[in-house]
Amino acid sequence: MRVPQRRAAVSAEEIRALGVTVDVPTFAELVGIGRTKAYELARAGELPVPVLRFGSRLVVPVAPILKLLGLADDQVAPVGPGGGEG
Repeated sequence: MRVPQRRAAVSAEEIRALGVTVDVPTFAELVGIGRTKAYELARAGELPVPVLRFGSRLVVPVAPILKLLGLADDQVAPVGPGGGEG
């Protein structure tokens, strides 16, 4: 059985430093879901944030991620499994 590792918390500043958009695997890591599940939800239009398609590439804007995580005020949010609110 694989034991999920828990990453340190990330700040809104660190998320903003990723750029204007992030790829789906990065989004998945930030919100604590698996890469495969994130792609599945993105393709079905079921992610709780907008997904932009550029050819076959899917990207997620950072601003809605910050809003989803409640980080508009530069708070710190836990990342990965067992995350919860920070």
